[in-house]
Amino acid sequence: MFILTMGLNHHTAPIDIREKLVFKETEEEMALITLLQEKSILENVIISTCNRTEIVAVVDQIHTGRYYLKRFMANWFQMDMEKIEPYLFFHEEKEAVNHLYKVTAGLDSLVLGETQILGQVKHAFEIAKQTGTTGTLLNKLFREVVTFAKKVHHQTKINENAVSVSYAAVEVAKKLYGSLENKKIVLVGAGEMSELALQNLAGSGIADITIINRTKANAEILADQFQAKVGTYEEMNNYLSIADIVLVSTSADEPIIKQKDMQILMSQKSTSMLVLDIGLPRNVEHDCSYIPNFHLYDIDDLAGVVSANSLERQKIVLALENTIETEVQNFFEWEKQLGVVPVIRALREKALEMQEITMTSLENKLPGLTEREYIQIGKHMKSIINQMLKQPISELKEMSVENDAPTSIEHFKRIFGLTELDITLSEKTQEQAETRS
Repeated sequence: MFILTMGLNHHTAPIDIREKLVFKETEEEMALITLLQEKSILENVIISTCNRTEIVAVVDQIHTGRYYLKRFMANWFQMDMEKIEPYLFFHEEKEAVNHLYKVTAGLDSLVLGETQILGQVKHAFEIAKQTGTTGTLLNKLFREVVTFAKKVHHQTKINENAVSVSYAAVEVAKKLYGSLENKKIVLVGAGEMSELALQNLAGSGIADITIINRTKANAEILADQFQAKVGTYEEMNNYLSIADIVLVSTSADEPIIKQKDMQILMSQKSTSMLVLDIGLPRNVEHDCSYIPNFHLYDIDDLAGVVSANSLERQKIVLALENTIETEVQNFFEWEKQLGVVPVIRALREKALEMQEITMTSLENKLPGLTEREYIQIGKHMKSIINQMLKQPISELKEMSVENDAPTSIEHFKRIFGLTELDITLSEKTQEQAETRS
């Protein structure tokens, strides 16, 4: 078993790529189930936010796991694998666990130290757990990671002032206008990002706030908390025509603010308008940015305008590096104590040894095989082995945390004819490989 992370984020992919590879909330469960059905994938959690789409998986082999994760992404979003591959990153084992710790603590965020990602990771884990795509390893890992991130936010000052993408958007408005007290602000969308923005806006002394949402009841609930007004979605352009600042954050698949409409609106408007699009996919057509006095900022623009990565925060990050490394070591020590990793490794090696023997026999009996045919048969045989072993390995993993784990593991070894010598030789081979690397 190996832990493997694949993903893309604001470091590796521009917004026009990221917005095409976002998992919709309504499809999260189906995506998790579909991925679990892929070869080599034993467990999985999908994290999809405005700045990243990442999959944390437990796989039976690194190489095949990488391939089937890429294939799943390409199939799910109906894109050629070659088109998305340049934007993807992979982390394996310790590197994957280390990365998840940093992401959850906000150390890999657009705005360093932001707290929103913790809730997003926790949500992703809960959905995966309820759907049944996590098991022994990821259940343990995500619980530890979430606990660590909470402790970091509580014990350090890295999350002071509640920075987030929505916070950064408000800071952009302050830089442009100075005081925001007399500005008319329209929020389109009543979700979590809008609520976070309202918290920051309320702290800036703004009184004239209008919230627009397709579901008016949701807008009313949010408006009650901040003494804001509620506008109707059908009359959105009327509200925009008198707004100084517009913050847009909806879950719409297509832009809801169109260049054609804004061209007309701005030609009739005597003042400029700042539009902050923090939706992903983007909620405002990019061509709107060419309209005079229409100042459009998307998520990536915010990174270049607001530098919340203060020297003090960087110092905290450096101090946390060693702490995270210790947490990672502790996790893998726990995994070793499960007692199943050497058994799984020995099982795989025994299966591959049998495959090699069979291939040698096949070559002797069918001397006319071309090299291409020989390779293709070998690949298909490995595929059969992987499929046959996937469920037993998954079951063994779960056995390892049950009360009668030692007895169950012994039964498993007997069923597959694994001796202590097989396991010892496998461990020595692994140690030699780690020494060479």
